[in-house]
Amino acid sequence: MNNAFERIRDELLTWDGITTRPGRFGAVAFHVGPREVGHLHGSDHADLPFPRKVRAELVESGRAIPHYFLPDTGWVTFPMRGDKGVDGALALFRLNYELITKKKQFTESTEEG
Repeated sequence: MNNAFERIRDELLTWDGITTRPGRFGAVAFHVGPREVGHLHGSDHADLPFPRKVRAELVESGRAIPHYFLPDTGWVTFPMRGDKGVDGALALFRLNYELITKKKQFTESTEEG
């Protein structure tokens, strides 16, 4: 069985437009165009940037914790623990991916019309 990092990376790379880039502090970042969807620090934890309102909802509901280094921003941290950690991290990546791609589609459609 693949470790958490490999399972998440392999899944994210099947999503339309996702690319990887080296991140800070040894992380691997996942992008849609210029926008970062989030990054992984090995199989330990994921960090993801959200709009502040979404971040507040995620922290309040217990789905994520404030980012350890940027606690007063939209960034969250998701500690991964076993298979449930993989599923939880993927759910957060999917949420952010959908927020980013929907915003991109809206921006493109308003620029065309």
